[in-house]
Amino acid sequence: MDIYLKKRRWKLILFAFAILIVAASLYYTNILVHEIRKDERKNVEIWADAIHQKADLVNFTNDLFEQIKTEERKRVSIVAEAQRRIFKATSDEDLNFFSSIIGENTTIPVIVTDETGKIVNARNIGVKEGDLLGGDLKAEFSVYPPIIVTYYLNKKIYLYYKDSNMFAQLKKGLDDLIRSFFSEVVLNSASVPVIITDSTGKKVYQSGNIPPEKLKDKAWVARTLQSMASQNTPIRIDLADTGVHYIYYQDSFLLTQLKYYPVVQLGVIFVFLMIAYLLFSYARKSEQNQVWVGMAKETAHQLGTPLSSMVAWMELLKLKGLDEETVREIEKDVQRLETITDRFSKIGSTAKLEKTNVVAVVHDTVEYIRSRISAKVNFEIKPGLDHEIMIPLNLHLFEWVIENICKNAVDAMAGNGQVNIEISEDDDHIHIDIGDTGKGIPKSRFKTIFRPGYTSKARGWGLGLTLTKRIVENYHNGKIFVKSSVLNKGTTFRIIMKK
Repeated sequence: MDIYLKKRRWKLILFAFAILIVAASLYYTNILVHEIRKDERKNVEIWADAIHQKADLVNFTNDLFEQIKTEERKRVSIVAEAQRRIFKATSDEDLNFFSSIIGENTTIPVIVTDETGKIVNARNIGVKEGDLLGGDLKAEFSVYPPIIVTYYLNKKIYLYYKDSNMFAQLKKGLDDLIRSFFSEVVLNSASVPVIITDSTGKKVYQSGNIPPEKLKDKAWVARTLQSMASQNTPIRIDLADTGVHYIYYQDSFLLTQLKYYPVVQLGVIFVFLMIAYLLFSYARKSEQNQVWVGMAKETAHQLGTPLSSMVAWMELLKLKGLDEETVREIEKDVQRLETITDRFSKIGSTAKLEKTNVVAVVHDTVEYIRSRISAKVNFEIKPGLDHEIMIPLNLHLFEWVIENICKNAVDAMAGNGQVNIEISEDDDHIHIDIGDTGKGIPKSRFKTIFRPGYTSKARGWGLGLTLTKRIVENYHNGKIFVKSSVLNKGTTFRIIMKK
């Protein structure tokens, strides 16, 4: 009993120690994750500040671009006005002045046509006068509506223009700057997952550190954006031409791994320990089985020699005319010893099960015990001998089961009390309940009593119930357990056997 009490204490101590290790590991890992998160937050803040500065640079460039575009529109308007006034010039001086204004336009491509679309003049573009303006050339110069100049007798000329080469290069540079801005946002995010959306937060412009196939799943994108927004406030960016954008980001994959690493690590350790424990338990159980078998075989062998001698002495006593009643009782005990020897010899062997009336077996076993215990112990068995329940049994081994439980009941009652045995059945199983009026068993020891070495007796070995459990479960594929027990009132064991 002390062995199992100490074992339980050691289990509790080891369990508490394991909990302490797990708690310390989680606590320390949490500190590391917290520190890494702080550093990552600083980097993200620096990155976000750089985004805002870059956005300001893009917007400043766009403002400058708009100013240049406005200035070019003004220059085109001046050229158009000069063209109109040439037709109204009253002197050579005026004509030369307005012609010089037109001549100073060295950057903006301009094409002048008459009402029929025939080119009458062109600046900063390689076309021939007299050709008709049409096709791709007209489409190229139709981005802006033409300026119409009315002159003599309401005749009209049309002044077509487009952005200057310098302006086109500036616009291309601005577009490249915006595209590079998005790329740098993604690249500079390092290992931080980033999604850039439009003003609605639904259309994805670009992303970084996110598998492309994931972006095809709109539901996944919506969930991810919501998760990112819950972790960090999205960065709002106002960009030229493209309007408002939001930059969503979240903790890096490394930080996420660190958060869950201890749990995964402990899970792996737990699985490893469970496998090791199961293998160890299996090995220990196999070793115990070998010890049981070896002990049983050796016991049967040791009993065999003196038993043979006792049989011979019995025959000699009969010849000498010893009292027949005495000889009969001694003969019963010798037969009992032969049965016990047979039981031990069967341990470790495949038990041969035969259909047997379990009611008769219980009655016969109790009858043998009754004559060898205190007369103050009363047995009551239900149903009576007239009832028959046939199940597969190994007779000698099962008798041992009933005998062990009944003897333990008698010991628990100190040789004075009531033992009730009730046998019942259903379609597939039979139930044998053996109850006594003894001192009872604490609930915490319902399973411990079946372990080898456990005993409440001063001189007991603690093997009876262990053998009983092995016979019921290993040889008969049944079950045995403590059905109920109340301290100082009694205990009931239940055996379940398959039909």
